[in-house]
Amino acid sequence: MSTQKALAAQFGSLHVAGNPLVIFNIWDAGSARAVIAGGARAVGTGSWSVAAAHGYDDGEQVPFEFVIQNLQRIVAATELPVTIDLESGYGEKPDHVRRSIARVIEAGAVGCNLEDSFPENGRLREPADAARRVASARAGVESAGIPFFINARTDEFLQAPREAHDLGLLRLALERGRAYAAAGADGLFIPGLVDPGLIERAARESSLPLNVMKSAASPRLSQLAELGVARISHGPGPYRMMMKALEDACRAAMA
Repeated sequence: MSTQKALAAQFGSLHVAGNPLVIFNIWDAGSARAVIAGGARAVGTGSWSVAAAHGYDDGEQVPFEFVIQNLQRIVAATELPVTIDLESGYGEKPDHVRRSIARVIEAGAVGCNLEDSFPENGRLREPADAARRVASARAGVESAGIPFFINARTDEFLQAPREAHDLGLLRLALERGRAYAAAGADGLFIPGLVDPGLIERAARESSLPLNVMKSAASPRLSQLAELGVARISHGPGPYRMMMKALEDACRAAMA
């Protein structure tokens, strides 16, 4: 636990506005070793990638016991901090989220992503409901006694069409961020946020370190740093890239 506690503190310290932590999301122990060799400062799973790599759909369709076993193998493969994409917490009620957090801490993780949408359909939860789930997760963290990093994810931008990505939508996302911060979140993750002006405003107005997801539409790493981003995730991108490379190599081998 002392090592895990130190890793958790190390992980939290990596979230620096202007010098963002880059998470090149992985799905198993082998992909974890690959990104470590590539210079990763921390290891983070992506739920979509974990599901796809093991024959499941995303949306908490991977059995939770398998999620834990996969996490244990990843933790055993590295001395770096490991954070897990826990989707919406694997549980209908806030107390279930607390139990899920206890299990991932026991498995060796030092952080998690926690979504504010329903896994079965992607619909956004009411902010108060999502905040209660964050608060329950925080209670589980406090019981464990390590500075576990809860990265609260809001899907306001993922659920809205690109033409609706405006200041009004950002205000809704930041309102959620304030509620999640009050409930005990350590970071705010807004996937789908790609407009530089909105990113800069989100980073400036959020009391929590801002996490965005890298995509083809996103600014470059250097620009994201200048805009004040503290963490950059890659989501399912690395898995899709690797599967495309594998497919292309197979086609070449068959030619």
